[in-house]
Amino acid sequence: MRIGAIEAGGTKFVCGIGNEEGVIEDRVSFPTENPESTMANVIAYFEGKGVEAIGIGTFGPIDIDKASPTYGHVTTTPKPGWSGFDFLGTMKRNFDVPFGWDTDVNAAAFGEATWGAAKGLDSCVYYTVGTGIGVGVYSEGKLVHGLVHPEGGHVLTRRHADDDYEGFCPYHGDCLEGMAAGPALEKRWKVKGSELAVDHPAWALEAYYLGQAVSNVILMLSPKKVILGGGVMHQLQLFPMIREEVRKQLNGYVSAKEIVSGLDSFIVPPGLGDNAGLSGSLALGLDALKGK
Repeated sequence: MRIGAIEAGGTKFVCGIGNEEGVIEDRVSFPTENPESTMANVIAYFEGKGVEAIGIGTFGPIDIDKASPTYGHVTTTPKPGWSGFDFLGTMKRNFDVPFGWDTDVNAAAFGEATWGAAKGLDSCVYYTVGTGIGVGVYSEGKLVHGLVHPEGGHVLTRRHADDDYEGFCPYHGDCLEGMAAGPALEKRWKVKGSELAVDHPAWALEAYYLGQAVSNVILMLSPKKVILGGGVMHQLQLFPMIREEVRKQLNGYVSAKEIVSGLDSFIVPPGLGDNAGLSGSLALGLDALKGK
């Protein structure tokens, strides 16, 4: 069985081919440019590969309502040239196979639930913290959509008392993404996060905002696992700091043992590492092939 997978990010696209066991057998990546040149690369990659289905996990926001006339489109993204682009329709015009279609973070959550850190669980939340912040939600054995799809990167935050940074989000200023995504680190401290020392005060602020977000998602959705991925979370010193912030902010209110004494195995990195998004897109393709 050969299943195609597309992890469409704001910075780069990763395309691959895998099997029903989740094994990625081939992959390629290229920069995200304008839709025409980017999609030409995608189409060229899959031509002649004999894939039986293709799963797409993409940056958004996107239209996931199958009854909508713009189903399969990218919607209000700030990514130049992509707002209103018919992503899914473009692929369907070139390949007569079933397609899975969802956000990149929902795909990552699905990949982690299928083959990764949340395997065997019926719920998890996946955060990607990088150029932006996105949240994928897997609950009661299925991905959560609703009116549109989860946009947990733009939840409101309680500002740290010592933080006077205005936030960079063009829509909300100091939402979670505006305060804690990679560009917020760079704009606040004038260097990329990867250049900051592990004991730099930036990381305490980062943990405060991410800990606040994780606390809120625990209270709202009660997931059985919280997975933190993306480029910023390569700073592994953040994990114990975030766990401690969650412990402080919940303040004993949630009495589950996973929170009281098991945060080390409850708030975790992706089990699939940087493959979470591509593997999740593969899982979307498998579901599409099965007609789910």
